Amino acid sequence: MTVLASPQPATAAPPRASRHLLAPLAVAALATLAVPALYQVAVRTTLGQQVDTIVMRGADVHHAQVTGVLERTLNNTSLASLVLVCLFAAVFGVVRRRLDLALGAALLVIGANLTTQLIKTQLPRPDLDGSGMPNSFPSGHTTAAASVAFAVILVLPQALRGMVALAGFAYVTVIAVATVWAEWHRPSDTLAALMVTLAWGAFAVFIIRLLKPMDTRPASRVVKLPLLAVGLVTAAAGSFGLASVVLSERAMPDLVSGRFAFLAGSAAITAVAAGAFLLWARLAAAFPLSAPPPAPRTRPKPAPASVRKNSGAPASAGRRVKGGTK
Repeated sequence: MTVLASPQPATAAPPRASRHLLAPLAVAALATLAVPALYQVAVRTTLGQQVDTIVMRGADVHHAQVTGVLERTLNNTSLASLVLVCLFAAVFGVVRRRLDLALGAALLVIGANLTTQLIKTQLPRPDLDGSGMPNSFPSGHTTAAASVAFAVILVLPQALRGMVALAGFAYVTVIAVATVWAEWHRPSDTLAALMVTLAWGAFAVFIIRLLKPMDTRPASRVVKLPLLAVGLVTAAAGSFGLASVVLSERAMPDLVSGRFAFLAGSAAITAVAAGAFLLWARLAAAFPLSAPPPAPRTRPKPAPASVRKNSGAPASAGRRVKGGTK
């Protein structure tokens, strides 16, 4: 009797309709719902408009270095520079032979910016705080910066995404805060822009994974831990600060200063940006599924002695008895 090694079970590819498809779809849906929720709270209510305006007009920052960073960031952010970065993302995706990523990046950038401009021109802004200012919801500058950063992260190799995500988070956060500091936009405008960009980014990832099965992997700790730490700290500071602004507006006038309100709004913007980039780093951390590798060849185990004895093969040496070998 011949004893064979037991065959290795074939590794089955994970089903396509699993969490690697449902996760981006859920993120896209939640980010989409966040935009009308922000509009309802910050634009359609008197208190929301008052808090938004107080934060925007409290940006009387006179620190030379801070002012210089904000001014340079706004001045150096032009349509031409953003277009060049988008072209780089598309070309890099094609060079990597990942046309799906290049098309996903284009869908993300075009969809997010068109949506922002459409919302801004179509949504009314009732004058509930007496400022008489036109609608600026969402922020076009923040949408442009965030969509370009998301596109670059998407097309880059996994080894480079961590550091680029941190740099993109810092850049987009400064852009968002700078637009409030310059009184171009209110804080809610920048938060809505981040949600619009995240929604389109998640939808682009869903399309990519639908067309080409992907396997997900955890985001790198290089990006996950700093964004998580910054997000938690600024979320706590922003929540406390904005609650103080609301209390000052409702019950205790002059409880906080305009600069305090601006810093609270900046902390809230930073927290939302950190959360958006943390989710995006997680969604972008995927690779295409390939054919399962062949099972490693293993040497067959030797058969037990009892099997060898009864296998029918002639024994090389037997027990000697009278008259021959038994």
